[in-house]
Amino acid sequence: MNDRRRLPLPRGFWWLWTSTLVNRFALFVMPFLSLYLTVERGYSATQAGLMVSLYGLGGILGSLIGGSLSDRWGRRPTMLTGQLGAAAFTLALGLAEQLPLIALWATALGVTLKMSQPATGAMLADIVPEESRPRAYSLNYWALNLGFSLSALSAGALAAFGYLTLFVVDAATTVLCAVLVFLKIPETRPAEPPAARSGNPRVSMATVLRDRRFMCLVGLNLLVVVVFTQRHVALPLSTAESGLSTAQYGMVAGVNGVVIIALQLAVTRFTQNRAAGWVLAAGALLVGLSSVLNARADTVLLYCLAAVVYTLGEIVSVPTSEAQVPAMAPTHARGRYEGVMVLSWSLGGFVAPLTSGLIIDTFGTDALWAGCAVTGVLAALGYVALLRPRTRKDGVLPSAQAISQE
Repeated sequence: MNDRRRLPLPRGFWWLWTSTLVNRFALFVMPFLSLYLTVERGYSATQAGLMVSLYGLGGILGSLIGGSLSDRWGRRPTMLTGQLGAAAFTLALGLAEQLPLIALWATALGVTLKMSQPATGAMLADIVPEESRPRAYSLNYWALNLGFSLSALSAGALAAFGYLTLFVVDAATTVLCAVLVFLKIPETRPAEPPAARSGNPRVSMATVLRDRRFMCLVGLNLLVVVVFTQRHVALPLSTAESGLSTAQYGMVAGVNGVVIIALQLAVTRFTQNRAAGWVLAAGALLVGLSSVLNARADTVLLYCLAAVVYTLGEIVSVPTSEAQVPAMAPTHARGRYEGVMVLSWSLGGFVAPLTSGLIIDTFGTDALWAGCAVTGVLAALGYVALLRPRTRKDGVLPSAQAISQE
């Protein structure tokens, strides 16, 4: 088994990996959207926050739509539709001046950007053999973060030429990604089994939601995502309370990308042969521990240490969690299962800022960090309880078909 894990990944995976890198690099607009709306368009912070929330709401819808379409229509057309739609709505958003139009295009952009994500995850599972998926998901996640880091560096320079430049280059790069998918990545959707084609049974989105074991996995991922999101919500407030400058906070925030790029592949080599339940539990505990460190930190060094611990938890958890989705999903329903898992990320990113702001205003940042630490522990216990009893020796969950036969 160890020798098989060292086999080269299929060529199709590397084209998909390249498209992921290009697509992530194209995301210039979203990190600057609130700043663009307040500085360039003159809207209030509340109005800008609402537009960003609508983008998140669109992402919730897009994850479900993309998951269903990738099974019904195909991975490739879903990806192309999402990418070309995102390019069009990015340009429309950059040209819109009235708030109702900005709200419409921001929501549509959220839908189309998220549409392609379940299709990408399902296609990766179609292409890569089961025993190599943890490594493949890790490489794909590494590409996401490398692309984001390059995007953040490039966006600052592009913004100097005017905010519209961000929208134009973002749209053009997204079209480039679609061209790459069109030319180099064939359709991979597996054929439905005869029973599914005859209509008995057919896996629908409702079927996925009734899969209690999988939905428990999604719920645990949602808990971890809520804690993940605090780096964008509670962390800047904590550093400000500690007297750190904006530049110092930027240094702390930058630790995440540096550690991922430097250590992601090495950590995956260490974790990929281990039981998934224990790996995910360790990741949740590390994220919880980082919350404790954030609550105690008062210097740049301590906040950076917390960021390292948090990032280690992230790079342990995310690829391992993603690899469980195709292992639990019927082959012809991977897109829907991927869509529901992506939904947990979108929902966590939408709900966490609302609840954390209320907790901070009522009880303070220390109380929020304490709650995050407890959440990390609860998620760790949940992962062990959910995955340990039925985990195979290779640490990957049995398929949905195998579970149904137990």
